[in-house]
Amino acid sequence: MAGVTITKMSKSYGAEAAAVRDLDLVIRDNSFVTLLGPSGCGKTTTLRLIAGYMKPDAGSIRVGERELSSPAAVVPPEHRGMGMVFQNYAVWPHKTVFENVVFGLRLRRVPRDKARAQVATALGQVNLAGLEDRLPSQLSGGQQQRVALARSLVVEPEILLLDEPLSNLDAKLREHMRTELKQLQRRTGITFIYVTHDQAEALALSDQIAVMHGGRLQQFGTPDEVYTRPKNRIVADFMGHVNFLAGRMAGAGSVRFAGGQEIALAAAPALAPDTPVDVAVRPEDVILAAPEGAGGLTARVSERTFLGNINEYFVTLASGETVRVQTAPKLRFAVGDAVGLSFDPANVNVFPRSTESA
Repeated sequence: MAGVTITKMSKSYGAEAAAVRDLDLVIRDNSFVTLLGPSGCGKTTTLRLIAGYMKPDAGSIRVGERELSSPAAVVPPEHRGMGMVFQNYAVWPHKTVFENVVFGLRLRRVPRDKARAQVATALGQVNLAGLEDRLPSQLSGGQQQRVALARSLVVEPEILLLDEPLSNLDAKLREHMRTELKQLQRRTGITFIYVTHDQAEALALSDQIAVMHGGRLQQFGTPDEVYTRPKNRIVADFMGHVNFLAGRMAGAGSVRFAGGQEIALAAAPALAPDTPVDVAVRPEDVILAAPEGAGGLTARVSERTFLGNINEYFVTLASGETVRVQTAPKLRFAVGDAVGLSFDPANVNVFPRSTESA
């Protein structure tokens, strides 16, 4: 098996519709990598370029030392050693589970006995053993998705490409299938390249996440890195809930808010004093306390929601800004209460305030 190396790859649809721009990405062998971003960010185009369904306008795609795609030539999908799982399952409704899964082996003229053994192995890997004779109409949505997975696994691909395969499932089944996919990747050792717009899926599944926006790679790192240390405001905003508070750089590596309060920064950005900035802090990293003991910003509780494992508050600062806060369920304030807000400097990220963010 081998990893995937993408170098300076670009793809456009027409003169001005750039879907992917100057993409550099190195995907290690035997890893689970997710391409994450909103609709139109270029993630599905990237997956289709890796699969060989499209030719890049510039750059290259290599698996190991073998070049598979360039503007000059593209190796066809069937000769890439890859499997593909689509969003809509794409199982044949008139064929049994066995017939759906064995199809690729028959195209390769694999001997009957060997094909049957490979199908049995693939069905065992996705927990469908014993359902070989059922039609898709006799299966649940999750089982149909497993049929699609087995059909890709049975041909023993080096790399498995998955295009939002869980988006048609209900929330509980999606969560269950996430666990099964990660376990499957670990058992098989196949390199998984997964496309989704769902941040929770990406965080739960991935060894590394490639966050894309506007056709460009914004950040590539572990789930912990992209969530806790986003490289820019785009990544911070996309990766779950986040508060952006307006401030200005002060001296000695600190930020001053509109009300005059300052907080020290664990890692101050290289910005001149008085530069307008956005202070990014996750709801779970905001500390609520009685106002006299907070030593930071003061606010008033405007909304409280009990969610079982957490309390979620919306509090309003004197500046009019609203801050979302998540606390332990036993820490309780009522709507209308005055509260103090503070932050652990290690959990704060600061970005230059642009015209767009303002």
